[in-house]
Amino acid sequence: MNVSAEEILLIIEAAGIFAFAVSGAMAAIRSRYDLFGIFVLAFVTAIGGGTIRDLLISNVPVTWLTNSLAIYSVLAGFIFTLLVFKRINKLEGWLFTFDAAGLGLFTVMGTQIGLEAGMSPGISVALGAITGCFGGVIRDVLAGEPPLIFQKEIYAIAAVVGGIIFITIIELFDALFIAQITGILIIVLIRYIAVKKELGLPRFHLPEK
Repeated sequence: MNVSAEEILLIIEAAGIFAFAVSGAMAAIRSRYDLFGIFVLAFVTAIGGGTIRDLLISNVPVTWLTNSLAIYSVLAGFIFTLLVFKRINKLEGWLFTFDAAGLGLFTVMGTQIGLEAGMSPGISVALGAITGCFGGVIRDVLAGEPPLIFQKEIYAIAAVVGGIIFITIIELFDALFIAQITGILIIVLIRYIAVKKELGLPRFHLPEK
């Protein structure tokens, strides 16, 4: 059975929405939010980055308003989290896993959408990073935490590297599926190594008086 590029993109989008919805719901549970707060955080985490991307490229109405699969994916992530969170001993580890997966899936999807909209490779990479990162920014702000993207961990850089590798494979080999899988795995791997080895960008402080 042949699967078109559009169908693959839909699968990636649904998987990314599910992963980020779980990430948002877990963050809400960690912050002791009520049921409505958990759903809201799951929802905005899952659709935030894609909404900003669509507005930037004038893709209106934004994707989730016309795509029932996006809503179902959010609901699936929300319900999944409610069902399993009590069985998860290490909440931080699971939050990281779903956040890394969502970052990889959304970055590749956003980069591909940028290319399909006729954007240059550089702009497409930026759109991919926005798609992958800004749902997490909204999640962290609403959860009362400093956004992960602005802290010492390598986060946005992982999205940029994954987007560049995705575009490079497409341009050199014209292999969309391989480019998608490779881009996603590279992003997840960079995030894992960065957290495991405590790697990060330099931080600057004003001298104390």
